[in-house]
Amino acid sequence: MMLYELLEGLQYDRAPANCEIASVTTDSRQVRPGTLFVCIQGENADGHTYAAKAAAAGAAAVVCQRDLGLGCQVLVENTRTAYSIICGNLFGNPARRLKLIGVTGTNGKTTVTTLIRHILEDCGHKAGLIGTVHIEIGDMVIPAKYTTPDPMVLQSTFARMVQAGCEYAVMEASSHGLDQRRMEGCRFAAAVFTNLTQDHLDYHHTMENYYQAKRRLFDLCDRAVLNLDDAAGRRILGEVSCPCTTFSVRDDTADYTARNIVPSQLGSNFAIVGSGVIARVRLGMPGDFSVSNAMAAAACCVGLGLTLEQVAESLSRCPGVPGRAEVIHRDSVGMIIRDYAHTPDGLEKILAALRPFAKGRIVTLFGCPGNRDATKRPKMAHAVAAGSDFIILSSDNPRREDPDAIIADALPGFEGMNTPYKVIPNRYEAILWALDHRQQDDILLLAGKGHEDYQVLKDETIYFDEKVIVESVLGKKSARAK
Repeated sequence: MMLYELLEGLQYDRAPANCEIASVTTDSRQVRPGTLFVCIQGENADGHTYAAKAAAAGAAAVVCQRDLGLGCQVLVENTRTAYSIICGNLFGNPARRLKLIGVTGTNGKTTVTTLIRHILEDCGHKAGLIGTVHIEIGDMVIPAKYTTPDPMVLQSTFARMVQAGCEYAVMEASSHGLDQRRMEGCRFAAAVFTNLTQDHLDYHHTMENYYQAKRRLFDLCDRAVLNLDDAAGRRILGEVSCPCTTFSVRDDTADYTARNIVPSQLGSNFAIVGSGVIARVRLGMPGDFSVSNAMAAAACCVGLGLTLEQVAESLSRCPGVPGRAEVIHRDSVGMIIRDYAHTPDGLEKILAALRPFAKGRIVTLFGCPGNRDATKRPKMAHAVAAGSDFIILSSDNPRREDPDAIIADALPGFEGMNTPYKVIPNRYEAILWALDHRQQDDILLLAGKGHEDYQVLKDETIYFDEKVIVESVLGKKSARAK
């Protein structure tokens, strides 16, 4: 592709003569003669530092956001924005041939995107999915490295969706992805906001910065779908100029409200009520937070042209979302659930959802992730202590941090609480102990990892699927008992 074709839609100061571009990269080590090199300023490295090296290696053009004095430079205001637009041009802007739906918020993104895709597919519309768990294109399932992929991966994924005949692309829009402009140049038919609670302050530093990153999605959309039960959702409603649809589980002023919620251990029955319309849903996911997620998906899909009746029937047929309030084992002793909750708010909500149906103890096994916002660790511990009858404090993904130090950060959250707890840093050993010490009618909650089938340690990433572990250990116990 020619250089000027790749730069189409960008505002830039000067550019070398138009020429054929052999490849596009942000990694100077991949530069070859004819490469377009884009300088990205990251947290740990700045691509501008390697621009001269890239030019010497034969880069046909270097995109930068400060004057480097290179004859082949293309000076832009923001190289992250430029890179996203360049990647879109490289693949022929496939997003323009898809109806994009973006979902952002602290909690619920995976559930809402999965529900939206389920509804669309169930109603005869082919839709791709991009998110935390994986990427789905038809029957093809691709592992996901990031919640919101790098622009090169994102645009190539859109291209594959177009090739597969998808009409819609439903994706999670993370605060990192929005802040780093990975979706720049895309236009969303609908953007959904779930909620905002403390997370990722290791990256954003303040809640206001975190909010502004999420808020950016609503400058890229034609319609906003907002949670009226959340203060940040109400704030976005007052700030955006696009048409908005609101949803709620308690506020009758919303466009769509959940009424007559009848909870059960495995789900909820409720009515979706709008202006002059009503439809009943049998949702196979427990908790008011799951009802809220279903309401978000419903409001979005009605805004896309489906009827409320179609949406309600599809939601009632949804089997649930892997790793989200998922029952992975049930026997005569009790029930074992895995859930992705890894924030104070997420833990509080899943535990509140389980409490009404706990005939015995709620035992929660959790840990705090390493190299992430350390200030939420005691808050996570406090939320677990407030909602549990017994706690096993272990590890999540410690990454490069000392697991014992992470646990030490969490322990102050137990102060003033009477909930008994046990510390077992090795998560596998913690699960074994929990399974060995189950009591009659216990609900054992494995919190934090959800769908993940790996654990990130200091020097390696290991296979670690909690559903498989539980099935294997209890299967062996059952065989020995016979």
